[in-house]
Amino acid sequence: MSGELCEKELAGKVALVTGGSRGIGRAVACALARMGATVLVNYNGSRERAMEAVQEILDAGGRAEAYGCDVSDYDACGRMAQELLQKHGHVDILVNNAGITRDNLIMRMTEDDYDSVMDTNLKGAFNTIRHFSRVFLKQRSGRIINISSVSGVTGNAGQANYSASKAGLIGLTKSVAKELGSRGVRVNAVAPGFIDTEMTGALPEKVRDAILAAIPAGRAGTVEDVARTVAFLAGRGGDYITGQVICVDGGMTCA
Repeated sequence: MSGELCEKELAGKVALVTGGSRGIGRAVACALARMGATVLVNYNGSRERAMEAVQEILDAGGRAEAYGCDVSDYDACGRMAQELLQKHGHVDILVNNAGITRDNLIMRMTEDDYDSVMDTNLKGAFNTIRHFSRVFLKQRSGRIINISSVSGVTGNAGQANYSASKAGLIGLTKSVAKELGSRGVRVNAVAPGFIDTEMTGALPEKVRDAILAAIPAGRAGTVEDVARTVAFLAGRGGDYITGQVICVDGGMTCA
């Protein structure tokens, strides 16, 4: 965790970050911990990486723990919600960040490529929202922040499945915001653009240069750029914001 600790405006809050072991999810987990939240780092693939994220937070004086769950599994999400609520008594912030890619042109995309991406990226968010919404309604408060993508706003060749899942996440965000808004629950989406991660770092240099040339800000984003936006929505800054999609993209989608 880099930088000074923020004001502890999330002290006493419990935040669940799905896919929180690396990349954007890890940066979000660290940002919320700096604001005082107890952070539950969800993972599916690597417990080791999740524990590294937890240790980073603990070393900086924060509070965190790891929890393994495949968010595409509806019943597993139900068990996760029940166990976390039994242990902590409440969950106040839900960040749906878990996501996968299976890129290919539509003519070559398999049914499994499509289904697996939709199951994790979109159905996974439905599963967690479905199981945690009852406690948010009972508390008459809560923040749900869904990590979408500019690919869900503009579409992207070779990513029909990913773009569809992220566009669906925007529709889910707006619908749930309308359903839960009167009970003090704020629901928003953050749509990152071209962000420096392990995945984008593996792109060929020519592809990377072409993408950067189309960004008015003149650089790739960082995971911290995204995390700061999520932290803003989770804190007091998000008190009167709901049903919105905030593009953290350096101007990629401006028209």
